[in-house]
Amino acid sequence: MTQDAPAERAQGTEAAEADTFTVFLCGDVMTGRGIDQILPNPSDPVLYEAAVKDARGYVALAEHMNGPIPRPVGFSYVWGDALEAWSRRAPAVRLVNLETAITTSDEPYFKGINYRMHPANLPCLTAAGIDCCALANNHVLDWGSAGLLDTVAALRSAGVVTAGAGRDLDEAAAPAIVEVRGKGRVLIFSMGSETAGAPRGWGASAERPGIFWLDERSPAEVRRVLDTVRAARREGDVVVASIHWGPNWGYEIPEEQIALAHALVDVAGVDVVHGHSSHHPKAIEVHAGRLILHGCGDFLNDYEGIRGYEAYRDDLTLMYFVTLRAGTGELAGLELVPLQMRRFRLHRAARADALWLRDVLDREGARFGTRVALGEDGGLLLRWG
Repeated sequence: MTQDAPAERAQGTEAAEADTFTVFLCGDVMTGRGIDQILPNPSDPVLYEAAVKDARGYVALAEHMNGPIPRPVGFSYVWGDALEAWSRRAPAVRLVNLETAITTSDEPYFKGINYRMHPANLPCLTAAGIDCCALANNHVLDWGSAGLLDTVAALRSAGVVTAGAGRDLDEAAAPAIVEVRGKGRVLIFSMGSETAGAPRGWGASAERPGIFWLDERSPAEVRRVLDTVRAARREGDVVVASIHWGPNWGYEIPEEQIALAHALVDVAGVDVVHGHSSHHPKAIEVHAGRLILHGCGDFLNDYEGIRGYEAYRDDLTLMYFVTLRAGTGELAGLELVPLQMRRFRLHRAARADALWLRDVLDREGARFGTRVALGEDGGLLLRWG
């Protein structure tokens, strides 16, 4: 596939070449709750939260903030300007962390927040051309094992491959495999950490459905993950480790997460560490020529109008277009497209907002030697080395 070259190239890279391809990554995608309610086939809106008992309440909060949202919207509505960005860059692989069960199960796991999208709203994901959903997170079991199995089955029936969850540990730990024509295989592992709120009991076992669970603070868990990834990788594969780790808010990155990311690259042969869970973008690192995203920030959610964390600007989000060298997985370039959520729809961010994100990423990336430059079209370009 082809992609347009960014207006400005990152340091240490050249113009797009025949031996490169682009992978799209982003943070958490939450198509449940308020988002589900504006789609053509909403689920039962009953919630089991302390403050909000009806999912339509989140729609009302968003409308109070930015104005009326039409209902029902078309399946592509929520993606807004992201659709043009995808079309222009034509990534070979589109990977998201899906933090929503796709199910009609009415048996919630009582944990405070339960995300659910009706299976008839699945075209919302296919409208975005998603190739793979990482599922090892703290919401895929919000509606129990039945909800998890429904989610996997629904996605696979739509031609979307999954990683990180399954009927048993073997299935949950197995990578999703995406073949890129003329470039080789992309292996995608998905892991969910206790540090991001995934309970230990959600971990899959030989007899129990669940997620590929880990605790990066445990040397034994880290060894298990490294061995699993290394055993699946073949010469010439490009490997992505998609990890749900760390708290929702704050820019601090624990040393255990840095150590795990480095070990995945150095020991297991991972080419991209795709970190998520934070509701705002965190630092970007390049280690041994491999990209480490410590936290991508949310991509799509129903938080519009919720107060309390305005300083983090969680209304702003990023599209990560990662250009890799086929056969080696070496980072050739990273372009970031800033967006803003308004009326449950992604809009191209204003220049001032793009500059704010640039400054945050510069500040947080300084410890890792990365910088971000503003491109001619308002996009952001990573520089390193």
